[in-house]
Parts: sequence; C-alpha cells; structure tokens
Amino acid sequence: MNDKTSILQLLTPKAVLKAITPEANACAPRGQLRHGFIQINQFPFSVGRESRIKNSDGKLTRIERVKFTDHDPNNDLYLMDPERPMNISREHFTIVKNSDGYALIDRNSACGTAIGTNRIGGRDSGGQAKLKDGDIITVGGEDTPYRFKFISLEN
Repeated sequence: MNDKTSILQLLTPKAVLKAITPEANACAPRGQLRHGFIQINQFPFSVGRESRIKNSDGKLTRIERVKFTDHDPNNDLYLMDPERPMNISREHFTIVKNSDGYALIDRNSACGTAIGTNRIGGRDSGGQAKLKDGDIITVGGEDTPYRFKFISLEN
C-alpha cells in the first residue's frame, strides 16, 4: 500500500454522528464538529460527558485540563452537558462494528440511551442494541435534547 492510500484510509471517517438538535450541536467540542458532523474514524468509538465545565458570566465554558499521564482517555468524544439534571454520563455509550454491522453499547449510564424508540441502559444497567445507518441516537432520558443521527460511510 502506498503512503497516500494509507493516509487516506486513516483520515477518512468510517461513519459520522450528525447533530440534529441545537443542543446536540452546542454540546460537541468545536474541534470535532465540522458542518454539524462528528467524524468516527475508528471503532470502537466511545462517547461521554466532559466533566470540567464552569459558569463564567452566564456562559458555560469548557475547562481543558492538561493531561500528564500517558494512558488513553475514556472517551473518543467528550460532550458538554449543561442541563440540570444532567443527561450524559461520563462514560455514556460506545459504538462498535461487528460481523452483523454496528451496535451501540450503553456503558451503564444513569439516564440511558435510545435508538429510535428502543431505550437501553439507564439506572446504571447498561445494555446493547443493533445500530443501523440513519438511526437516531438519543443520549440521556426521555426529555433529553441531545439527538444525533448515525450515518455509516462504509459500503
């Protein structure tokens, strides 16, 4: 494989999460959100809450903490959840690719996750469900504003 092909394979997303509510758009880090899309470059892909936020002059601000350890982070995507009560757990869900396609695994979140109308997890119970291209992922309880569309870019 030549270098350009390898680079293209590394940088081309395998799937994306499209923020479909203003709140979902606002909770994503600006560096990972491009035109309303969050790239998924590899599986598994883990999502959780950014726990370091502060209220400054009525605006929530993400506090970036310098990491001095060499261990991998718990999540690939850290969302900011200013809602009270919170909807997003620190380690909320993971998207995996397996021989049957894709699956979403709730990582024992407090409020759960929904794929369409199928709710999994919540009350720290976890769970797993099949995830298909075009499915809507609702992060948190039934009244949560955080909704994303899963779009597979692989054939």
